[in-house]
Amino acid sequence: MRRLAGLLVVPLLLLSTAACGDSGSDSAEMKNGAPAITKGAKFGETPTLAKGSGTPPKELKVVTVSEGDGPALKKGDIAQVNYLGQVWDGKEPFDQSFGKGKPFDVTIGAGQVIKGWDQGLEGKKVGSRLEMVIPPDLGYGEQGSGEKIKANATLVFVVDIVKATSVPVSATGKEVPQTDAALPKVGTNTDGKEVAVTVPKDGTAPTKLVSNYVLESGDGAVVKDTDSVVVKFHGKTWKDDKTFESTYATDTSVTWPLTELSVKGLKDGIVGKKVGSRILLVIPPDQGFGDKEQGTIPANSTLVFSLDILAVV
Repeated sequence: MRRLAGLLVVPLLLLSTAACGDSGSDSAEMKNGAPAITKGAKFGETPTLAKGSGTPPKELKVVTVSEGDGPALKKGDIAQVNYLGQVWDGKEPFDQSFGKGKPFDVTIGAGQVIKGWDQGLEGKKVGSRLEMVIPPDLGYGEQGSGEKIKANATLVFVVDIVKATSVPVSATGKEVPQTDAALPKVGTNTDGKEVAVTVPKDGTAPTKLVSNYVLESGDGAVVKDTDSVVVKFHGKTWKDDKTFESTYATDTSVTWPLTELSVKGLKDGIVGKKVGSRILLVIPPDQGFGDKEQGTIPANSTLVFSLDILAVV
């Protein structure tokens, strides 16, 4: 089963902690110890990188090409970035988001990308352009990635930090009474720890989608079907009251572009609800995975979720 937390397509990148190396000598090919940006050097422009010269640094190197005046990125923030990636001894990029009309979302420090990205972005300001040189142990190591990134490749990225969204640890808001004994009960803690979900014993699962507030935000924006939502969730199967996935196990949030969400009941249950709220979702099989088995989720399962809508990006 493809994990629900991974329904968002993740491109090639992302890194680790920022330890600056020696500046090195400048040349037509090199600047500040990193391959020179030969065209499109300004923030927002599509860059072109020179081929690296000499021996690449053994530690992560982060060069601030230009510093923005926005807030510094911290762990848990969701940054929207544009990037170009190239191997040290390469002449062409292996991947980029420049010119594609949509920045790439990355949760800082969540381990969803290569270590070099996580560590290199933390503490940098929105509006900045960075150049990061990532050694193999903070990139793809001995295994490489596809045909373009060979084993033990040093990676070079130009990254523009376009925007950042601060993500709370938990939903908050007015507690809504859970009075229907036929429905699961959801915990109301707001400390960021696991939210309990209890399915009623010997109860009959609903045949229609249930989407109820548990904690209702007073001033959150209403989620639209074109939004990308940042969520934490605890998912169970109704029949056996067993957890099949929980973001709390890894202490991370996930981002779902609703236009790409394949589980109909999830999308329909989230749209129209307020950002900052916690909801109970009960999704019947025809709006879940139907008659298809999905990993530990049996065919024809009713799904139960506690779901915190933390932000939209």
